[in-house]
Amino acid sequence: MKKTIIIVVIAGMFAWAVYDLVYDTEDTAQTGEDDFTVQEDSAEESGGADENTDESDEKADPDEVGLNTGNLAPDFELKTMEGETVRLSDYRGERVMINFWASWCPPCRAEVPDLEKFYKNKDIKLLAINLTSTESNESDIDDFIEEYGMTFPVLLDRNTEVANRYGIQPIPSSFMIDSNGRISFRVFGPMNYERMVQEFEKMS
Repeated sequence: MKKTIIIVVIAGMFAWAVYDLVYDTEDTAQTGEDDFTVQEDSAEESGGADENTDESDEKADPDEVGLNTGNLAPDFELKTMEGETVRLSDYRGERVMINFWASWCPPCRAEVPDLEKFYKNKDIKLLAINLTSTESNESDIDDFIEEYGMTFPVLLDRNTEVANRYGIQPIPSSFMIDSNGRISFRVFGPMNYERMVQEFEKMS
């Protein structure tokens, strides 16, 4: 009787260990949009409010490459939808806005009209970085661009290398980079047109 109980207990422990191992493996293996969240606060309500902003109070080293305001923005190289290579460093001397987005992200859709208006009305270089590995199909990007009439460059971050380099998790997320290549402002969440203009006018 005791042997039977011991065998049942050992068998149960073994079964649990196998289940736990399989469950952890499946959980770790999930990729794509599960790696990113969306910032649900609407741009109209928050205006890209300060609670969505992740800025450091510490004074950043202006010669250091980093993600704090005042740091030199990390350089990157990506291809556009048309296959043209774009490097951030090529825009030195101009004001740049980098926006991380995906077609499945509702706040990204809400933000696009303001981005388009901002791009057309201000002297800004706007680089919209699509998290391509999270898309179900690249044709979804084409459909999105056509539907929303996007005229600014769309860059494809096919393996989320640049998104990871910039510490992106909630989308949309944006970085404003001044003409010296330094981060002037960053926000994790949507922005409306008025906030975009406000931060643009602070940039050199």
